[in-house]
Amino acid sequence: MIVRQPIVYIALIACTNLAMARPTIVDTLQLGHSIVMVTTELPGGSNGQASGVVVSPEYVATNCHIIANTNGTSIAKFMDAYRPIAIKANWRRDLCLLKFDPLPFTPIPMRDSSTLQYEEEVFSLGFPAGANVPQPSYGNIKGKYMYDGSLVVRTDASFVMGSSGGALFDAQFNLIGITTFKSPGHDGFYYSLPVEWIKELMNAPETFSLKTQEVPFWALPLEQRPYFMQVVIPFQNKEWTTLQTIASQWVAQEPSSVDAWYFLGVAEEGNGELGMAKTHLNKAYQLNPRDLDAMLALSRVAFAQKDVMALESLEAPVKDLNQDEGESIALKIKQLKLGG
Repeated sequence: MIVRQPIVYIALIACTNLAMARPTIVDTLQLGHSIVMVTTELPGGSNGQASGVVVSPEYVATNCHIIANTNGTSIAKFMDAYRPIAIKANWRRDLCLLKFDPLPFTPIPMRDSSTLQYEEEVFSLGFPAGANVPQPSYGNIKGKYMYDGSLVVRTDASFVMGSSGGALFDAQFNLIGITTFKSPGHDGFYYSLPVEWIKELMNAPETFSLKTQEVPFWALPLEQRPYFMQVVIPFQNKEWTTLQTIASQWVAQEPSSVDAWYFLGVAEEGNGELGMAKTHLNKAYQLNPRDLDAMLALSRVAFAQKDVMALESLEAPVKDLNQDEGESIALKIKQLKLGG
């Protein structure tokens, strides 16, 4: 085993959606050449395993929480191991670059998060716990959240322990994010860090220490986390009044946020305030005509109000994004017209 020069632990991947932006086996194998396993030497003497992405001949991007306060790290590929000669770290953003002498791997082309669209098909690759080769997971973009100068990306492409630091790809195999964390709860809210942060970090000074007292933004106390994280648990638990309070604060702070209006409308729907729900869900839909979740919520409100015209206006745009959901709306229209 070749050992070059040092840094990671936890990670995220697994369940699959149906046929999304699904690469062929050949595609996966080729992309897998640029996804590396990151191992760490933990203070207790054990080792940790996670994922990393080759983003230039010298740099591998991964999550800082993997390597923070460990005794050292390395990457492995094709039975060879390489130790970094330095790192670049933004501990609060949870993004680190491991620097090497030029690696014999192909860097992944990157696409900025600002160009991504809701419901765009995506897939991730990483090393879930115990996997010897990168494993894919499939889904769609469900949200983009302005944070610290760029857009954190939410998808429903799931990941589990070991896939942290892995790659999120679009259908053209561009790197669009680093799979990093999920919100707690029974429904998956999976988040990836934007590639813009990778580009910024390449210009940061190098360091040689893995020690830090900083906590990633997503691991702060709940009330200090971004609003897009604070809404998840009350949304999942149907705590509509709590959700309405948080979403109202979010709307006041970020009036152009699609999801702020969406969660406010859903909370009002849950509280039976259908008129306000319709207004605010329409605001989300106007801000982003590809917001499938907002359209589906509007269809529920329209059905409750027996508003056939509103349902008919939603049928085609919903069907363009999700055939099954579009057919479900068609059935609701038929039911109302039959007097149901």
